[in-house]
Amino acid sequence: MIDKTEDPAADIAWMRRLAEEGAEAPMQGASILMSAGLIFGAASLFHWAQITGLAPSSGPIQGLGWLVATVLFLLVLAVLIARLKRAGGVRTARNRATDTVWSALGWGIFALFTAMMALGWRVGGEGVEVAFGLIPSVIMVFYGIGWAVSAAMYKSRPLWGLAVGSFAAAPLLAALTGSANQYLAYAAALFLLMALPGFLLMRGARG
Repeated sequence: MIDKTEDPAADIAWMRRLAEEGAEAPMQGASILMSAGLIFGAASLFHWAQITGLAPSSGPIQGLGWLVATVLFLLVLAVLIARLKRAGGVRTARNRATDTVWSALGWGIFALFTAMMALGWRVGGEGVEVAFGLIPSVIMVFYGIGWAVSAAMYKSRPLWGLAVGSFAAAPLLAALTGSANQYLAYAAALFLLMALPGFLLMRGARG
């Protein structure tokens, strides 16, 4: 039989770590959220301009904006992740939780686009027109989940507001399917519910 020995110093250190985990700490990765909102918001504006005839939309140019935005975001993402790793600092449990959920949502969006491409290849372009029209709504649902988890982890009412706003934007965008205004509204949603909050969170972390 092994006797269990008490170690008051270790117990105090453990409780101190728990206190640090619960202490106020800024949300990490806000620069990634801001970049995603800006880049894909601009791509949505460009797509709207194509539909309305304000930008070229024939031949290989059709859909080019989304491809360019994706490549640009991946490059920016690599730079930002490297910068965050160099910055170091204390990573609390909620930091890790929010990082994980936003990363998972990013992969989920990538999987969604891949699935749409596979569907288009299988049934043809016309068969997926409605499905592609729902992509902005599905992405806003994803963002709503991300904000909801972040709000719960950080106990933040403003972040809950972003979650509600993202969920509310989903049916509104779906109602605009088939209209050029859908992509104008989608751009506004990305700027207001991703880029602006990301910027404000960055500024708060520096303050």
